[in-house]
Amino acid sequence: MNIVFAAALDLQAVCQREGWHFCFIGGIAVQRWGRPRFTDDVDLTLLTGFGGEQEFIKKLLQHYAPRRPDTFEFAVRNRVLLIQTHSGVGMDVAMGALPFEERTLHRASPFVFPNQTSLITCCAEDLIVHKCFANRDIDWLDVDNILARQHGKLNLALVREELKPLLLLKEQPEILDKLERRIAHHDQPFTRIKPARRRP
Repeated sequence: MNIVFAAALDLQAVCQREGWHFCFIGGIAVQRWGRPRFTDDVDLTLLTGFGGEQEFIKKLLQHYAPRRPDTFEFAVRNRVLLIQTHSGVGMDVAMGALPFEERTLHRASPFVFPNQTSLITCCAEDLIVHKCFANRDIDWLDVDNILARQHGKLNLALVREELKPLLLLKEQPEILDKLERRIAHHDQPFTRIKPARRRP
């Protein structure tokens, strides 16, 4: 087991002991639903609701080191706790409270990875929503890989239903067009190119 999966397993154990609702997103979830790639950090959504975040933050800071001097204040202000393990693995814990985040946790499920680590991750559809919302080049690469690997298995109506209101809040509805173009590309039938006939 590499140190990233070991860190994720440890964080999961902490959350489970506390009885918290959570799931892994980001690179860990990509290992499940997309093409396995290198990831050096852990991303997790933790359901805190609005107003009670400080108790969750204090509990986690009892187990893990902060990654910046103002980690506590930053987490309260930005709803992301930046911590790390003793081995130096960075972990971003998002303080979840939106209805979409609650539904993401409800749809999450455990998965046993090839290294025999069992972790609770978001579903493929919610991972696409997270990746589209983040809108970085690496996120779109992950989206392409998820669409390719899960072709024919995805509930794309759910993706659109969850993504549209989030993009309206972000005031970037055009991101949905980027997704639709990728969906259309992956839906195109594969045509084998016949080799050119050699002239005698």
